[in-house]
Amino acid sequence: MNTPSMEVAASSGAALGVFPAVVGLILVVGLIWAVRLGMKARRRESAPPHPEEQPRLPESGPTGEIQEMREPDEVPRAKDESERLTPHQLSGGGTSGSRRSEDQKRRRWGSGSA
Repeated sequence: MNTPSMEVAASSGAALGVFPAVVGLILVVGLIWAVRLGMKARRRESAPPHPEEQPRLPESGPTGEIQEMREPDEVPRAKDESERLTPHQLSGGGTSGSRRSEDQKRRRWGSGSA
C-alpha cells in the first residue's frame, strides 16, 4: 500500500470510531433529559396523604361479610335464533342481575372426586 491509501484508511477508521461515541453521547443526553422531565412531573403531583387524612373505620366497627348463594337472571332469547341480543336489549342495561337463592347450601364436589 502506498502512503495516500494508508492515510485514507486511517482517516476512515477514525471516523468509524467517532460515530459510536457520538451516538452514545446523544443517548446519554436523552436519558438525562428524560430523568429531568420525570422529576419536574413528580414535583407537580400532589403529596401523598398524611396519616390523619387516611380513611377511618366507621364508629360501629368493620362491616360484616355476607355470604349467600345467588341465582342468575335468565338471559332472554332472541326472537330469531340467527340474531343476537345486544347489551341495550337486555334487562338491566347489559349488567347481569341476580337474586337470592332459596337453597342456601353450598354446592360441594362429590366425595368420589380427588
